[in-house]
Amino acid sequence: MTAVRPASLFLSHGSPMLALEPGSAAPMLQALGAALPRPAAVLALSPHWMARTATVGASPRPATIHDFGGFDPALYALQYPAPGDAALAARTAELLQSAGWDARIDPSRGLDHGVWSPLRFVFPQADVPVVPLAMPWPLDAAGAFRLGRALAPLAADGVLLVGTGSLTHNLHELDFGATVQEPPAAHVVDFVDWMRDAIDRGDFTALLDYRRRAPHAVRAHPTDEHLLPLFWALGAAGPTPIPHHWPGGVHYGTLSMDAWVFGTASAPAAA
Repeated sequence: MTAVRPASLFLSHGSPMLALEPGSAAPMLQALGAALPRPAAVLALSPHWMARTATVGASPRPATIHDFGGFDPALYALQYPAPGDAALAARTAELLQSAGWDARIDPSRGLDHGVWSPLRFVFPQADVPVVPLAMPWPLDAAGAFRLGRALAPLAADGVLLVGTGSLTHNLHELDFGATVQEPPAAHVVDFVDWMRDAIDRGDFTALLDYRRRAPHAVRAHPTDEHLLPLFWALGAAGPTPIPHHWPGGVHYGTLSMDAWVFGTASAPAAA
């Protein structure tokens, strides 16, 4: 019998308020973290750090970046003091360059809220090294998938590749008075169901063409930077990812907080 080794994750980080009003997403993220084997390090891609060049953070002590405004002052006091990993940053840049990507290293980059807000629930001790990766821009679904595929070898070294974003992300339609228990918008249900089915079937062709094929795709994502980390995580899991879905509820009526673990088949442990 073969074992399934987690290679990559997609985490919906939603609003910065996840850290203070976690709803159903925090218990799910905590349970997910408890179920994961401890990784050697995390390489994280978030839509809240974009650059013309794929840039890798190599700070030994990445700062907690509060890259938002107008929220509860308590948010700005939160810290996530995970260490960095300069060797992983160098290896990441090397793999990207070998695959034809223009890549560079930033020795001082910290962790944006798209990285630290979900990781503080998944790895609450902040004792797993975290290396941030900028989303090269412009980027589309196919490009994000290729970017992840270039970094798939890192999983064999015990690195967990974590893409964070949101399964749905239309900020113009958020209802801040809605609770997680209220029925979500019908178009969100249709889009989420389509995505789950395509992921379960491993239909990469449909997924990478989601803006034409998925119901209500443009309404769910007027711009798609928050969904691109999902395709990156899929690519990072190798040619035949084994998906495991973790539902996190729908926040504010339209913000779906689903997560996925993508595993790869590994040889059974020695007796």
